[in-house]
Amino acid sequence: MGKIVLVTGAARQLGGRFVRRIQRDPGVDRVIAVDAVAPGHQLGDATFVQADIRQSAIARVLAEHSVDTVVHLGVSAKALGAGGRTTVKETNVIGTMQLLGACQKSPTVQRLVVKSSTNVYGSAPRDPAVFTETTPPKSLPSGGFAKDAVEVEGYVRGFARRRPDVAVCVLRFANILGPEPDSPLADYLSLPVLPTVLGYDPRLQFVHEDDVVDVLEIAAREARRSTLNSGTFNIAGDGVLLLSQCSRRLGRPTVPVLLPAVTWVGSALRTIGMTDFSPEQIRLLTHGRVVSTVQMRETLGFRPKFTTAETFAEFARSRGPGLLPPERVGWAVGRLAELPRGAGPSGRTHSTHGAR
Repeated sequence: MGKIVLVTGAARQLGGRFVRRIQRDPGVDRVIAVDAVAPGHQLGDATFVQADIRQSAIARVLAEHSVDTVVHLGVSAKALGAGGRTTVKETNVIGTMQLLGACQKSPTVQRLVVKSSTNVYGSAPRDPAVFTETTPPKSLPSGGFAKDAVEVEGYVRGFARRRPDVAVCVLRFANILGPEPDSPLADYLSLPVLPTVLGYDPRLQFVHEDDVVDVLEIAAREARRSTLNSGTFNIAGDGVLLLSQCSRRLGRPTVPVLLPAVTWVGSALRTIGMTDFSPEQIRLLTHGRVVSTVQMRETLGFRPKFTTAETFAEFARSRGPGLLPPERVGWAVGRLAELPRGAGPSGRTHSTHGAR
């Protein structure tokens, strides 16, 4: 790892954990933690610099500390404090542009790691069963955090072309869960009742917070396993879960909603504080998304400690019991699945013809 590491997004839980982790690496002399707001957690012996990466001051921070490794964790779907969607987008997109511009001018920067998301693939009805890093999306995300991630990756590719001497690693994380998640999907799964799209049961993948910190450390180090740790990698735990399985394991009943009404549901969820429950999030809960992690294992040399199911189990334990015991929800869903088409709660099949 580089001797002087700068980490953006240090005020977030994930950023704080990574800052504390890399200080234990004997090859690191100093860690510079950057964010626009003061963190509410400890950063160990790191030097905290309160700076907004949307401003040109970030270039002075790089120069003053002779930073050689930049880990950009300031791309997020949720705002800190009272910031809304506009603040989030500006930090994600404009902040990344300013940071990359500063890195391009810096003669000391040798490595750049960027936290991205599998949201860049979008979610569409004709998507492939599994996305690889080179699979183009059927339709580019039109808004929300997904669109931010697409724009951020575009700027990173431009930077890599202009500075081929810098090792660039982009990590596309699946939905991050664990005991302390910070994402719109985690907020959705924490609702007492989960609104779902009628007739759809999407496949979902998760990655544990601990695995996120582990893979970030690998990406920020010097070459490992004869690779430069450069490139774009999907990061997810093994296996998939259906949304219906998630609801059962949480003990939270679902309320199926007709697809035309889903937009209204999304608007209602945004009003209660889910700042990025955008149409892209709704598409994820309609069509789902699964990515290949072959390159993560074979090229980057990373194997997650937690599977998708184990990650979700950790999240479920942190949320506490739902409205109903999980076994009761599973029993009810199973009974409904056994009913013949058109049957009512009594089990009788209703005729489609009019009453005599």
